[in-house]
Amino acid sequence: MQWSWKRIPAEYLVTNIKLCRNGKLGKRKSFLHVRKGRIEGIGVGTPTLEGLPVLDAGGLVCAPGFIDTHVHFREPGHESKETIASGCKAAAAGGFTGVVTMPNTTPAIDNAGMVRYQIDRARETGLCMVYPAGAISHERKGEAMTEFADMISAGAVGFSDDGDPVASGGLMSNALKYTRELGVPILTHAEDKSIVGKGVMHGGYWSGRLGMAGMARAGEDSAIFRDIELARSTGGHLHVCHVSTKGAVDIIRRAKSEGIIVTAEATPHHFSQDHSKCRDFSPLFKMNPPLREQDDLMAIAEGLADGTIDCIASDHAPHTVTEKEYQFDQAPFGTIGLETALGVGITYLVNTGVLDLGQLIDCMTCKPAKALNLNGGILDEGLPADFVLFDPKGQWEVKADGFQSKSRNSSYIGETLTGKVVATFLRGRLTWHEDSE
Repeated sequence: MQWSWKRIPAEYLVTNIKLCRNGKLGKRKSFLHVRKGRIEGIGVGTPTLEGLPVLDAGGLVCAPGFIDTHVHFREPGHESKETIASGCKAAAAGGFTGVVTMPNTTPAIDNAGMVRYQIDRARETGLCMVYPAGAISHERKGEAMTEFADMISAGAVGFSDDGDPVASGGLMSNALKYTRELGVPILTHAEDKSIVGKGVMHGGYWSGRLGMAGMARAGEDSAIFRDIELARSTGGHLHVCHVSTKGAVDIIRRAKSEGIIVTAEATPHHFSQDHSKCRDFSPLFKMNPPLREQDDLMAIAEGLADGTIDCIASDHAPHTVTEKEYQFDQAPFGTIGLETALGVGITYLVNTGVLDLGQLIDCMTCKPAKALNLNGGILDEGLPADFVLFDPKGQWEVKADGFQSKSRNSSYIGETLTGKVVATFLRGRLTWHEDSE
């Protein structure tokens, strides 16, 4: 029976795959048996089942659907940048079947109704599971704590004021105490604004040469140190977002060795690009945290390799073309990253020998799921058939007009990356294929 990408049967076989799970890439050809949205069976070699539609994957790697612990889908309030529908389409194109959305929308995701709104909008698209992070404080003003229990009942998986730090140590401490009882993490945007000030890029050689206000590493390091000490005293689970400095990696490594409940994520741009990228004043390289120095990039890579940093998260931050054409110091922070995450990981971590492919996939599947207590990231019999097929050696050029995201503000435009997503499946349904229009 000939496979049709536009018509997926309720039961089928995916054959001729290299299975990647549990940190290992299988050497023998394998197959998946999918039935009614779940994995009915996994085997090695050629299946003996007859009469089922077959997708011959041609030797592609099959891995659990990727999970991103940090994305910004902008809806409600800034739909010109990204909607939940377009964000889910970008996620599927990048191999993701689950994403955690940050609450810095307008209005903020600071109540149960707003949590349900995001989940319902994602369900309408049917392309990706959306797990909202609720705001720690009302309207993200850093003052009064929101109703955590109500938002968890609605589907929130953690809490963050990301986009802004929680300046009040008292509020952060109370949030960690409360979420400890509820069994969910606090996701901290670690930044001391009294240190960072009006900085627009990393404070170092290039900020001085370009005459730009710098953002000192200490602004991140000191904030992480404070929040880890609060996690120590409260017993709460702290998840550190977008780690970017060598000092932060050292602080987190020490905290883990001391038994503090802390997990952490790093973005692809923070292990692959440094502050010299800003030398031509292109706002595409303006991020927060900013692109740092080579020592920081090496520390991030080492942190991923030794488990200090649990997972890779895109911090997908879409902006309109017009906004990213402002002068560097006036343009908004952020880069999109869902559709380039796999390619950047293979190009800069696997091909350089920092991680093997199995380790990289773990950092994008089971480890993020474990860090934030999410369902997913595993391929096993009886579980939902959420998986991705990709070519680990496929090369492609990043082009501005090649994104499924509504936005084009990628810091990798013009680069050739290795590692290409071919197809993504959610609950056994095809959500993306490289030939999709």
